[in-house]
Amino acid sequence: MKDEKPHSLDRRQFISSSALVAAGLLLTQSACEKKESDSTVNEASFKGPLVVSTWAPNVKANAAAWKVLEAGGSALDAVEQGVYIPEADPEDSSVGLGGLPDRDGKVTLDACIMDHNGNCGAVLALENILHPISVARMVMEKTAHVMLAGAGALKFALENGFEAVDLLTPESEKAWKEWLEDSEYDPSITPEKIMQRIKESHDTIGMLAIDKNSDISGACSTSGMAFKLAGRVGDSPIIGAGLFVDNEVGAATGTGVGEEVVRICGAHTIVEQMRMGKSPADACKEAIRRIIQHNGDKAQRLQVGFIAINKDGEIGAYSTLPEFSYAVQQSGKEPEVFKSDSWFDKWPED
Repeated sequence: MKDEKPHSLDRRQFISSSALVAAGLLLTQSACEKKESDSTVNEASFKGPLVVSTWAPNVKANAAAWKVLEAGGSALDAVEQGVYIPEADPEDSSVGLGGLPDRDGKVTLDACIMDHNGNCGAVLALENILHPISVARMVMEKTAHVMLAGAGALKFALENGFEAVDLLTPESEKAWKEWLEDSEYDPSITPEKIMQRIKESHDTIGMLAIDKNSDISGACSTSGMAFKLAGRVGDSPIIGAGLFVDNEVGAATGTGVGEEVVRICGAHTIVEQMRMGKSPADACKEAIRRIIQHNGDKAQRLQVGFIAINKDGEIGAYSTLPEFSYAVQQSGKEPEVFKSDSWFDKWPED
């Protein structure tokens, strides 16, 4: 009997403690639910719309995307319509119609697209199709694949209603024939003529958008490096390199020497840096730092530029060399163009 009282007290203490623990668990669960609810509110605090693209001339592309967004359309439709503009511009020598050809005189196009659900599609080394971005979207939506290349991509496009178009303009053909006189090409550096073209004009279009539902999509389209080896593919159509979207975090895309972007999985690297708390600008800078680290002195002749957005609607950019610009359009503001910060403050002397 002497042992029962202490035992009885222990049971009462246990019951009392259990009740407190249970109450604590309920409070904790309630707090967690509130925190989760608050987080959801914060994630949706930026409602959009917003569109940003590589290079100043793409204010025209942004305007086309903005029409879709302003009318309540999806970010996916917006980036597709936006990229249409340079793809159909014969004066744009780096995207679509009028793109500079490979060393064999053929214009080959690369493009990819990615939506807020992680769906994605791409075409590589596609010839004779005016809007490769739409073929990429069709790959995403109508096949079990992510990428189609070369003759297979062309066959798929033609079978699905796309028309064959001659993409080599007289201007691009003339530039190619002039290049053939010397045939200077070194894929490890940016050739001087291409460097000059980038200074004066622009390069691959990468576009990111957020719609009124706070959903993010992205697109990327290019004719690739001028006078490249036949069959060469850079970063632009590669999901995770030239473009990556994570609707919980943000998105990134790039432009420039694609081989260097592929080596560091540039767009995915940037999104993961944002996931860990970096701002879009700092995330882009980290990707550029890795390119610099890998290339050493050679990096001073490589132009790579990244743009990124996060779920809060913040925009950032960074490049290896100066003169990389990006275009922005968002609610309540006029279209804007910015020049990004760069690792090096001047171009190398010719």
